[in-house]
Amino acid sequence: MSDELNIIEETALESMDKAISHLETELIKVRAGKANPNIVDGIVVDYYGTPTPINQIGNVTVADARTLNIQPWEKNMLQPIERAIINSNIGITPQNDGNIIRLFMPPLTEERRKQLVKTAQGEGEHSKVSIRNIRRDAIEQVRKLQKNGLSEDVAKDAEKNIQEMTDKYILLVDKHLSAKEKEIMTV
Repeated sequence: MSDELNIIEETALESMDKAISHLETELIKVRAGKANPNIVDGIVVDYYGTPTPINQIGNVTVADARTLNIQPWEKNMLQPIERAIINSNIGITPQNDGNIIRLFMPPLTEERRKQLVKTAQGEGEHSKVSIRNIRRDAIEQVRKLQKNGLSEDVAKDAEKNIQEMTDKYILLVDKHLSAKEKEIMTV
């Protein structure tokens, strides 16, 4: 029985780690006014009939603090990349000079900063919900074991451990969010 409890706790721990790493990935995409190649990570381009990420079609580099350059390996991919960026709705208009696509990060207005903070908080809330769902599933598994003969004290201890783990990860989400909020609101 204790092996099964360890497996339940380890599975919950791994799932919560995945929720945190997903949050980190999503927060990177929320731009804070600085050019970051990760901004275009979620954008796919139709590359000869195959949806392909931009970073697999060309080089994405940071020219300066507010400029991203996208240099496609094939010149005929300039238009599809430009179209994909416009359709992705990241709030940046690409500049195509025939050789390279430049993305100029506009300075953030106070209103836009607040909007980005709300977006980041929304991502944080999604992570908290998924962590709580992981907790619920783990506790349900412990209760099933209890019905199958696990002692009540051991089950209560396992539930307590799972709750402590959940609290730790919720705190971690809050730390990530406050750091991102500070980054966004810094002018």
